[in-house]
Amino acid sequence: MTDSMELIAALDRRVERRDERREFFKAAFGMGALAVGGAATLGFAKRADAQTATITDPDILNFALNLEYLEAQFYAYAATGNGLAADLLTGAGTQGAVVGGQKANLTDPVVIQYAREIAADEVAHVAFLRSQLTTSVVAQPAINIAGDANGAFTAAARAAGVVGETDAFNPYANDDSFLLGAYLFEDVGVTAYKGAAPLISSNAFLDAAAGILAAEAFHAGIIRGALYARGVATPALRINADRISDARDTLDGTAGANNGDLDQGISPVTTPLTSSLGATSAPASNFVPTDANGIAFSRTPAQVLNIVYLNRAAATMGGFFPNGVNGTIRASVA
Repeated sequence: MTDSMELIAALDRRVERRDERREFFKAAFGMGALAVGGAATLGFAKRADAQTATITDPDILNFALNLEYLEAQFYAYAATGNGLAADLLTGAGTQGAVVGGQKANLTDPVVIQYAREIAADEVAHVAFLRSQLTTSVVAQPAINIAGDANGAFTAAARAAGVVGETDAFNPYANDDSFLLGAYLFEDVGVTAYKGAAPLISSNAFLDAAAGILAAEAFHAGIIRGALYARGVATPALRINADRISDARDTLDGTAGANNGDLDQGISPVTTPLTSSLGATSAPASNFVPTDANGIAFSRTPAQVLNIVYLNRAAATMGGFFPNGVNGTIRASVA
């Protein structure tokens, strides 16, 4: 076989494995049967009622703020060993504590600098959104970012096949684990802001959301690129990133014949290249998950909550938000 034929054959086998994994994910995530701590489960959430209230711009920004609390706490702990300051946690709703979180055992100078930069941006996002929301800002909800056997990271990693059913996944253990933990969040943030943008009526708020979307897209590119590059020497990194992507696709309901592979992994793909010499095919990286028009896809707020709650069913809590998020937008859908 030529190199191209070998790559195409490998990609065909990858598609077959993806379909098999998604059938497993449907069962694993189906009714939220992922345990986190003793008798608690990631899917013990009650079924959510349909939201009928009119959604306002502050509602959308507060929904985004919940996600920023999660990302900021993860990166701040990983980069510095400390979480958000107390004055960045208050607001409407029930203020919750962070379970887990520790300084990551990073040794690669490049990954260390990535972690520091992204942490600073995410903390700044929290502060900025809070400043825009003023008196309507919601408090940080309870967050689970533990790296032990009972943590949300482990539950997600087990269901995705990144670790075995009796193994723990600790995103703070080393450079590779940190990047995989970050990858679980980053693409979700980008698609969340893109999905929320059409719902915003205020030009000022839309401009702010667009600015944060751009920053989150840069972050996602950094993480995807780092995993891709390190995956040259450690192919398991790319494979595990693909597994996480497939799990997200299944959780939010975008996997399937009618939707295609919206949440794409990072393994190389064969893509047509048009040039003055005619159309050719060549392997390419997959840093940017786009459609045929080169456009990134969107997620609805409910789909985002399916992922962070680690539950394909309609729910109001679970996973990384064990008691749910604060604000008006807080229910996922089946």
